Amino acid sequence: MSSTSTRDGGGGRPVHAARRGGRPHARAAAAGRAAAAGRPAWAGAAGRASLVAAFWLGVWQVASLVVGHALLLASPVDVVARLGVLATTGEFWLTVAHTLARVAVGFGLGVVVGTAGAAVASTSRVVDALTAPLMSAIRSVPVVGIVVLLLLWADSARLAAVVSFLMVLPIVWTSVREGVRQRDRALLEVAEVFRVPLVRRLAAVDLPAVLPHLAAACSIGIGLAWKSGVAAEVIGMPDGSVGEQMQQARVLLSSADLLAWTVVVVVAARVSELAVRALLRRVGGARTPGSRPGDPGSPAPRTGGGP
Repeated sequence: MSSTSTRDGGGGRPVHAARRGGRPHARAAAAGRAAAAGRPAWAGAAGRASLVAAFWLGVWQVASLVVGHALLLASPVDVVARLGVLATTGEFWLTVAHTLARVAVGFGLGVVVGTAGAAVASTSRVVDALTAPLMSAIRSVPVVGIVVLLLLWADSARLAAVVSFLMVLPIVWTSVREGVRQRDRALLEVAEVFRVPLVRRLAAVDLPAVLPHLAAACSIGIGLAWKSGVAAEVIGMPDGSVGEQMQQARVLLSSADLLAWTVVVVVAARVSELAVRALLRRVGGARTPGSRPGDPGSPAPRTGGGP
């Protein structure tokens, strides 16, 4: 196969006009460097993550030694030991499942309602004018204020789902509305002229523009849903919830239990975020925050000539 090339105006080096396949992805280049060094591609990132984790665990351990009271600040060893004891009980997994279900319901409703509301607001100035102040108000109200108000209206068992929904809703609404506004106007006009069916237009024009914004909103929203949902449980103390366990640990002055449940929330939020990113990549090939060219499902960059 031959590649076309031209020379610049000064008669210098040839400049290739088109190359099949484009430039190598960043991940492929990193894998090549890692292979040349005789180690797997993931070893570098895993090594850096391990060093960072070891550093902060060391800081935690030193802080616990300085405090000198396990009642106030348990050491990482004590927290891991306590977490191991908790994980061997069925009640622990049932508690995590209950909170996970509530947070997932609130997050899912926030994504669905926020996406649908943003789509409607983008097509109607009246709806946009009416809903924009509401979203701004929800985003500005403190979580504690929402929780206390909802305790007057709703059962504490539904509190985490409602609070998670309210925290995710304005984030998704704002991001999706921005994505809809940034659609390619030329493609929309072509679709209108050729009377492209709505379903095909959504797949070809709307989704590619909206999905990156939705992915970014979901990446932020899932962590916020966990944080606000558990905070609501700490205040409302519904039976069989992570928040109830954290509140009991506080009352009993057990920092090991409190930190163990905090670790559970952090890990659950991170796993949920990775699952949401993977789902979005699988559905629409959206570039989620933190993904790079070459990731599974990420659109590959293209250059001049290849089809």
